[in-house]
Amino acid sequence: MNISNKKHFLTVKDHSVSKETFELYHDETLDMLITHPQPSLEMLGKYYESEDYISHTDNRRSFFEKAYQFVKGIALKNKLNLINKMQMSKGAILDIGAGTGDFLNVAKENGWKTVGIEPSDRAKGIAITKGIDFVESTSDLDAHSFDVITMWHVLEHVPNLDFQIKELKRLLKPSGSLIIAVPNFKSFDAKHYKEFWAAYDVPIHFWHFSKTAIQKLFLNEKMELEKVLPMKFDSYYVSLLSEKYKTGRMNFIKASFIGLQSNIKAKANSEYSSHIYVLKNA
Repeated sequence: MNISNKKHFLTVKDHSVSKETFELYHDETLDMLITHPQPSLEMLGKYYESEDYISHTDNRRSFFEKAYQFVKGIALKNKLNLINKMQMSKGAILDIGAGTGDFLNVAKENGWKTVGIEPSDRAKGIAITKGIDFVESTSDLDAHSFDVITMWHVLEHVPNLDFQIKELKRLLKPSGSLIIAVPNFKSFDAKHYKEFWAAYDVPIHFWHFSKTAIQKLFLNEKMELEKVLPMKFDSYYVSLLSEKYKTGRMNFIKASFIGLQSNIKAKANSEYSSHIYVLKNA
């Protein structure tokens, strides 16, 4: 995406891996931030080599990892309840960026037909041991073949955003539901931590969305935003990492306070640390 006509927003450091700095530019039309420069596909893999990237493991070594896995268990139940409310009859689910397969596993046990896409061989290997089926890319799948497509904190990682949105439209049944979860750079915790906000996660987060951006991007493909839901746990998790990036250690008390403050303020302005977007064909 061309940044020549975009306004500089913030300089952000890759705190996890390379320690390199990147620029964020604001697309005022979409109300979306763009990471610049964006690494090539050949170089992208090295930026994922971080112990902070725990969604690609099932580790429970530290208190932080144990807390993450505990909260993940609660979130999985909430995700399953959401899709069951969206689609009354259980059909086929595609989870793009399936990680270690936990969401597809609970959906499969609940009677859904499941398939995943996951670029990380490490995460995919763990998921396969749970009985999860994978395809290499969306191009291997037939049009209008899924009742539900999910992307849990994945859309921000996609290099070719326009192509990905067109593919989601192609794969979804006319009556299907698209569920996308992404961080929200307009949240209180984002504004508080600024360049230390962990959810910027440059350069593996190419895009940083607002509610306006999601609505406009998908409306271009004749998909309507039906519902926006909060992800309240995210403010605590992101604040913990942000404290580590800012001060060198995870200050649980301070991070919990900021996370709580973010959720309280979001009750008034509806700008939570992360949102779940439910979209339907128009």
